[in-house]
This record gives sequence, C-alpha cells and structure tokens, in this order.
Amino acid sequence: MDRRTILKGTAGAATALAFPYIRAQSWPTAPVRIVVGFPPGGGTDALARVVGQKLTGMWGQQVIVENKAGAAGVIAAEYVALQPPDGNTLLMAHINSHALAPSLQPKLRYNAERDFVPIVLVGVTPNLLIANPALPAKTVRDVVAMCKAQPGRVSFGSAGAGSAQHLALEMFKLQARVDALHIPYKGSGPLLTDLMGGQINYSFETMTAATPHVKNGKVVAIAQTRLKRAKGHPSVPTMQEAGFEGFEATTWYGLAGPGKMPQAIAQKINADVNTVLAMPDVQERLDTYGAEDGGGSNDKFAQFIRSEIAKWAKVVKEADVKVDS
Repeated sequence: MDRRTILKGTAGAATALAFPYIRAQSWPTAPVRIVVGFPPGGGTDALARVVGQKLTGMWGQQVIVENKAGAAGVIAAEYVALQPPDGNTLLMAHINSHALAPSLQPKLRYNAERDFVPIVLVGVTPNLLIANPALPAKTVRDVVAMCKAQPGRVSFGSAGAGSAQHLALEMFKLQARVDALHIPYKGSGPLLTDLMGGQINYSFETMTAATPHVKNGKVVAIAQTRLKRAKGHPSVPTMQEAGFEGFEATTWYGLAGPGKMPQAIAQKINADVNTVLAMPDVQERLDTYGAEDGGGSNDKFAQFIRSEIAKWAKVVKEADVKVDS
C-alpha cells in the first residue's frame, strides 16, 4: 500500500469520526418534540415546558411539548422508543416509565436501558401528601386514624396504576398498616381537578403539579416524601418527621432519546440543558416546584436510572404490588 493510499484512508477515517460532531453542531434543523406521557397540568408537562421554552430560544427552532397520556407514561415511552434516532423526538422520561414499569409490567414493549439514550436528569422532587381543604384530617396522624376508622373507603388518587403516586400510597399503607381506596387517573391534571372538586380525598401528588394549587389554597399540603424538606416548601414536614422512618418516595424527570441516537447529539442537548438549568429564573421555578439535584452528565443520569430500577424492583416485590399490564 503506497503513502497516498494510506493518507487517503486516514483522511476518510477522520471525516467519518468528525461527521457526528459536524451533524451535532448543525442540529437541530427542524422543530424538536418533547413527548410527555401525561396530560397538560401535571408536573412532567410543567417541567417540559419550562425547559422547552428556553431551548427554543437557544436553538432557533421551536421545541414543542407533545402530550401522549396513558398507562402512567408507558405509552409515550413506547412511542419514543420507536422514533427515528435523529434527536428531533425526545422523551421527558419519568420514574413511572423508566423505574417502576420495568418491575410492574412484565410485558413491557421496551427496555428502559437498552432502548433509550439517557441525556440529562432535569430534577428530583418529593411527592406531597395533599388533601381537599374541606377534610378535617389535615395531619399524617389524623389521616392514618381516618383510614383505620374507615378501612378501604378513604380515597387516594394517582396519575395511574403503577405510577409514582400509586407506589407512594402502597408504601404508606404498608408502614401505617392501613387499607385505603386507590383511584387511578390518566395523569395529574384530572386527578387534581377531582381532588379540588371533592370527588377524592387525598393524593401523594408530585410537588411539581401540586405546588400551584397549594399556593392558591385549593389543596392543603400535609407532608412531603423526601428525607429532607424541599427548599420550595420549608414549612411542610417530611413523612419521616411525622414518624415514618426512612419514608422516601420521589418523582423524577429527565430527557432521553431513542436508543440509537448519536452520542454527539445527546451530549449537545446535555450541555444546553445544563445551561438552561443554571439560569436564575429557571432555578427559581424549579425551587418552587421542589425539583432539585438536576443536571450533570449523560452517565450520571444513566447510573441514576439503573439505581432507581433496582430500588423499586425491591419495593414492588416486598409490597406485592400488581397492576394490569
């Protein structure tokens, strides 16, 4: 092989290696969709819109939030897993679709790790135990007493069977040794509408979705479900402070793409979303919603997903939680 052939081959290899980088630098060349697995009005939708609005300005392309509600976020995840891996369709991945469903739904039509490229963790929030203001039981102790006095009749709404709210309720039932009525909805929006209307009593709702209604007095916050109090709700006690040792049931959100999306594009989105998350006005919104500890590398998010899958698989087994697949 002569020197000219070697040089030509070397140049070709360099071009091939550089191509994903060049493509990432010019991306996006079309509108980008962030698919959300819940209706408008919920926490996942709210955070997707906060991030999407900023990315629209940065990218010079419209970032559209598209709601595909159903099966506690699984329908949206199934849809995105099958989309072209060009970066133009992203998923606001969620604890439901990427940590709970793998254990709860044996017939799941995607693999949460293999079929997605983790991009960036957007935030981790507590759930808030919230109540309709007309209810007399407005402390954790009183809620437990109410459940014991009316076994199987006190209603708790969730964003769907197998959702983060549902699993938080199951954890509560185990630790409090009570029975309660689980009412699944197709997302937080309709759940909150019924809770404010008095059709259901309580919910372990995401802090992101519940906060606006707590602030305007339409629902009452009784407790929060991380071990530490969120900056946005410093006066609301934790479940641990209410006597439930080690009670931690969070909801988290992060961007992911279809499984074969080029790493160069994933890294560009990661860098840009980290920039967005550091903006003072965005940080203020995230603090209000209780969304903390977001940002970091692609690998950080991938490791976080793996740890959450293992954690909730153990909970599902011990609590013998089953949902219709």
